[in-house]
Amino acid sequence: MALRKRWRSLERKTVGAAPDAYGVVEFGDDDGDVLRAAAGFLPDELREELSYGDATKVRWKRAQSADHAERLLADL
Repeated sequence: MALRKRWRSLERKTVGAAPDAYGVVEFGDDDGDVLRAAAGFLPDELREELSYGDATKVRWKRAQSADHAERLLADL
């Protein structure tokens, strides 16, 4: 099951808008297909993908803790 959030363009502005919180994040391509999902500290996950990944889209769901983010990821 994918996140029920709208896709955002993965760019520096989007990384800056991410909350300083843990969460689960999906990275997608131009067609909106999910390339991969991860759990972690949202700004770090987005920065890493922007620098080294090939995703062009992103969406996330905020979690209450790192453990909660891992549980959300397991439910995807």
